Amino acid sequence: MPEDTETTARRGPVAPTGRPAIDGPVAEGLLRDVAFLDGLLAGAAGSGETGQHGASAEDVAAALGLFEDMRTALDRLEAQVVIEARRRGMEWREIARHQGMKSSQASSQRYQRLVTRLEEIRQGIR
Repeated sequence: MPEDTETTARRGPVAPTGRPAIDGPVAEGLLRDVAFLDGLLAGAAGSGETGQHGASAEDVAAALGLFEDMRTALDRLEAQVVIEARRRGMEWREIARHQGMKSSQASSQRYQRLVTRLEEIRQGIR
């Protein structure tokens, strides 16, 4: 989905890939995980054989094991960005619009679910 210039400008500095520049250990970890998954899937797609791909069973198992940690990292990043948006005075209605949600209530509830999930993970409940 192409973005208009105004949307891109609102997001701040943009990396050469057309995505916002990110740094930090969480983002770097996600980028490594995505690169690993991308390589795994590219190798599987390029083999052209059914049932036998260039990736080992251990690689596939490792890839499957990444998703829960990636979800947690993304949840943490999303919660931090929402906190920053609120700190900068953004209303829930505006946050909801940027998240592709139709109501401020939906956005606020999503944030509350994220915070609850992250706290449960921190406490070892999940």
